[in-house]
Amino acid sequence: MKIGISACSNGHLPEWRNQISELEKVLKDMNIETVLSPHIMRTLDEYSGTDKERAEDLMRFYTDDEIDAIYDISGGDLANGVLKYLDYDTIAKADKAFWGYSDLTTVINAIYTMTGKPGVLYQVKNMVWSCGHMQKKRFLDYISGKNNDLFDIKYSFLQGNAMQGVVVGGNIRCFTKLAGTKYWPDMDGKILLLESLGGESGQIGTLFNQLDDIGVFDRISGVLLGTFTNFEKAGLTLSVYDLLKMHVSDTLPMACTRDIGHGHDAKAIIIGKEYFFR
Repeated sequence: MKIGISACSNGHLPEWRNQISELEKVLKDMNIETVLSPHIMRTLDEYSGTDKERAEDLMRFYTDDEIDAIYDISGGDLANGVLKYLDYDTIAKADKAFWGYSDLTTVINAIYTMTGKPGVLYQVKNMVWSCGHMQKKRFLDYISGKNNDLFDIKYSFLQGNAMQGVVVGGNIRCFTKLAGTKYWPDMDGKILLLESLGGESGQIGTLFNQLDDIGVFDRISGVLLGTFTNFEKAGLTLSVYDLLKMHVSDTLPMACTRDIGHGHDAKAIIIGKEYFFR
């Protein structure tokens, strides 16, 4: 197996270079050959390259028949800059999935909107972080076909008891950057996944306002809440669920999971795939 490692969002800091080397070793031990894109490390402020250069890196992986899958290891703010430079016809024809998390929410959802192809919300660097041993086992079991624990999401309902639809969304701040663009998914009947690293009541509340103002909560079939890392650490009076209830009807199904988000123990979920939660 041969994979491409991309960085469509912010460039890596110099002190993160060893994480890339460690990740390459982990994957090599799984008999996975890695090809690094040229623009991963920061060269100018937060940029590893121009938007066009980073998009070209990604497209080279899509056009290389030897590359079986693409894993983006970046995050931050810059990923939506590549969207206008991607060749969606080529992506649609390629038999390979794009994996990434956080700011790569923009790329995954844009690819789904423009091509219908699903992508995976997951950070492969989880295998070299604090829960690396567990993550390596999950990932190896998945690629070897032993089990699907990497994607086995545990959840509980906050409102209602069932929901079905194609999952879209991911990181709430990054997902809302697509609003008003051609990359925004059709929300009719979708399950909206939302999670976040940063943000407390004001930041998360205003993003819920934005989703409400553009009519999202009237069109979707349900909401799946992942973890909201900094919000949960802040010890606030209102929960994320409390904030969300200000914007949704009593009949909209809502569930929560600890398995999706920015935690180093996070599992993977497929954006653009139909799920039935009950």
